[in-house]
Amino acid sequence: MGNQSRCLRFGVFDVDLGACELKKRGSRLKLQGQPFQVLAILLEKPGELVTREELRDRLWPGTIVDFDHGVNKAISKIREALGDSAEHPRFIETVARRGYRFLADVAPVDISPEVQPAAVPERSSTQAHLEYESPKTFIPAHRPLRAGNLRLAAASLAVVLLASLSWILYFRKHASPQIRSIAVLPLESLSSDPSQDYFADGMTDALIARLGQIRALRVISRTSAMTYKHIRKSVPEIASELNVDAVVEGTVMRSDQRVRITAQLIQVPDERHIWAEIYDGDLQDTLALQNRVALAIAQQVRATLSGPEQVALTSSKAVNPAAYEAYLKGRYFWNKRTGEGLKKAIEYFNRAVEADPNYAEAYSGLADSYALSGDWEYGVLVPRDAFPLAKTAAAKALALDGSLGEAHTSLAFTLDLYGWDWETAEQEYKLAIKLSPSYATAHQWYASHLMVMGQNSEAIFELRKAKSLDPLSLIISADLSDILCVAHLYDESVQESKRALEIDPNFAVAHYVLGQALTQKHIYGEAIAEFQLAIALSGHNGAFDANLAYAYALSGQNEQAMGIVKNLEASHDQNPSAGVHIALIYVGLGDPDEAMVWLNKAYEAKFNPSILLRPAFDNLRSDARFQELLRRIGLPHARPALH
Repeated sequence: MGNQSRCLRFGVFDVDLGACELKKRGSRLKLQGQPFQVLAILLEKPGELVTREELRDRLWPGTIVDFDHGVNKAISKIREALGDSAEHPRFIETVARRGYRFLADVAPVDISPEVQPAAVPERSSTQAHLEYESPKTFIPAHRPLRAGNLRLAAASLAVVLLASLSWILYFRKHASPQIRSIAVLPLESLSSDPSQDYFADGMTDALIARLGQIRALRVISRTSAMTYKHIRKSVPEIASELNVDAVVEGTVMRSDQRVRITAQLIQVPDERHIWAEIYDGDLQDTLALQNRVALAIAQQVRATLSGPEQVALTSSKAVNPAAYEAYLKGRYFWNKRTGEGLKKAIEYFNRAVEADPNYAEAYSGLADSYALSGDWEYGVLVPRDAFPLAKTAAAKALALDGSLGEAHTSLAFTLDLYGWDWETAEQEYKLAIKLSPSYATAHQWYASHLMVMGQNSEAIFELRKAKSLDPLSLIISADLSDILCVAHLYDESVQESKRALEIDPNFAVAHYVLGQALTQKHIYGEAIAEFQLAIALSGHNGAFDANLAYAYALSGQNEQAMGIVKNLEASHDQNPSAGVHIALIYVGLGDPDEAMVWLNKAYEAKFNPSILLRPAFDNLRSDARFQELLRRIGLPHARPALH
């Protein structure tokens, strides 16, 4: 194995496996012996589960030592060296009763002495691409060297080598670490009209999306970035909260049909301004301006671009100004993630495609809006109406531009939620993540797909990836809590819900998911209170009401449970897929026959089958009728839980 493959990098850390050294930004950390060996084993398989048995067989074979104490102590020392924690892991995740998983991206690097030095931090923009070239010593051919000349040549060579070594050491000492993660803060609108905020927000979204196509960069998603709009915090403070190496700040000014974008790249923690530029252009050239900004940032952080990434950032087409403005308004309302917001988004995306029938991004936005509109959280459309609309819009977007990761994600989501085409959905999710690796929603929705497929461990990993890209997203945190509950990791689920509620105590979905975990822990009083609070905050919906009734039933309050059943049955004609919620209540009431009647009604209406993975349905799993239902939907008959 060559030296390059023996040296690995993750985040700001370098690991030399040959020398058994761990360094942070060039400074050696104290990690030796078995803790270092455990870290090396985890780094062999980033993202994969390394079982405790594997660690025992490789590091403690054939011994009678206290293995559990040894591995626990080793993991503790690794976390201490990395500044990591078991409760909020960024690097090492504990998979309960099974082992550990290394979460961060790991890349082989060459940290040999022959590596070319980085540029001096104070270089100008034109100097940024200059490389140091080692001096060469030439010996003329067919000319014998005398003893004096030989000594002179040796002395000259020594001087050259000493100067070269000093030059390399100087650059190593003063060069700043490479930027591998970045956050684009909300671009500030210089318009005096507050109604123009959507334009600056849209430009922020577009820049995040373009940078998010670069696999070498971890780019914080829009939800977390927009949290800092109109909030005055220092750049190092924001970077620390988002766990990034640098941030982009800027402004947007629109005047009639002209656009001006200013942007600057700031590296933390010393707030060093690496680059700043101003871009002017016509409104129809906005996409080209965004690409120029993204490409400049990629060059400044020395990100390696693949061929397709290079093409994506150097080619763009003119956009119809009216279509683009409608598109930005559509994204603005879509990002509100409310029923009314989705209705507005659909209206504006339709305006965009009417103005420009070849506008792929607008069709992608329309697919996103239709897909979410049919889900239980929003209830804007019934599932049978949402499915064909979302699928048609996503297919149109991909026909116009097959490189849109967001459109592949939307298509996969519709195939999962309504079409039950699991194999094609899997392919679409993987392609979406390949095209837009920093698109948190792709990882989030792919995690739900994996959960439905019974791959709980992999689902949790994908959601943690989504959370690393969008650390302040409430819905991602709630989904992570939900999957932890499905995996029977109730304590971890409760902790994750409470973390979301620390950010926003009024987030109804977090109260709902917290109630689910508390119900499974048999803490019925608190669970009922959480469901009631979720309903008070966001109003009645089938999932909230059904889980409240289920908790009532388990706690012996059958009369209250039956009251909710009657209300849901009365409104069943308006929402046929809600039959699955009625079935849940009958499970709690101990009536499996009636539960199966309503599950079969829900099947005919194409309900969201992820509810069948909830622990509440565990009592039905041995029922042949339930197994047959899973077979018809195409789901695994048995769901492996993470005990």
